[in-house]
Parts: sequence; C-alpha cells; structure tokens
Amino acid sequence: MTDDTGKLVLRVSVGVLMLLHGIFKLQNGVGGIAGMLGGHGLPAFLAYGVYLGEVVGPLLVIIGLFTRVGAVLMVGNMLVAFALAHMSELFSLGKMGGWALELQGMFLFGAITIALLGAGRFSAGGINGRYN
Repeated sequence: MTDDTGKLVLRVSVGVLMLLHGIFKLQNGVGGIAGMLGGHGLPAFLAYGVYLGEVVGPLLVIIGLFTRVGAVLMVGNMLVAFALAHMSELFSLGKMGGWALELQGMFLFGAITIALLGAGRFSAGGINGRYN
C-alpha cells in the first residue's frame, strides 16, 4: 500500500508540474521551440512534438493509464530540451550552488523513475496493464 501511495504522489507531482509547461505552450504556441529547431537545422514542425511530451505524456501519467508510455514521452521531451536549450548549462551550478538544471533534471529523472516503477494500484489502468 505504501509503495502504491508513493507511486501516486510521484506520478501526480511530476505529471502536474510538467503539464503546466504544456499548458503554457498550448496558450502561447511553440514558436520559440521551432526557432531553436531551425537553429539546429531541423524542421520547425517538429516543435509540435512538445505537446506529446508536455501534455499527452503528463496526462497519461497523472491518470495512470499507459503510464510507462506517458513517462517515456516525457523523457524524450526532456532529452530534446537538454539538447536544444540546455547543453551549455549541463555542467554548471546556479547562483545558490545547486545544479543549474535542477528543474529539468527533476523532470527527466522523475519521468525515468515513473517509467521504471509503473503506475501502481491507484491508477486508472490498475497494476495489470503491460504498459502501466
């Protein structure tokens, strides 16, 4: 029971925090991401993939349905974010002495953890789903 409660807390906290970034992009568009992609010689339409990693993935994780798939979408999103926007900060410390990429790291490693652990009993998919 405690393990399942911990999985629920992890899923909801990481999912909601990531989803807020997705909601911002739904409201304001993905132009900035499209520009970063173009700067790396990639097609701008790939920017729409952020909706998979910041809206679809977190929603799946929060409700606990195809949780592992949702978490993998979030992991992919964060790896692209690291590559496009944060490589220069990878080995940097912030003003308070912590890793400059604490938030991004929490999203990445939280999503990896969810993908490895699955949703647990307190989920829409239950514990028997292969991808849950």
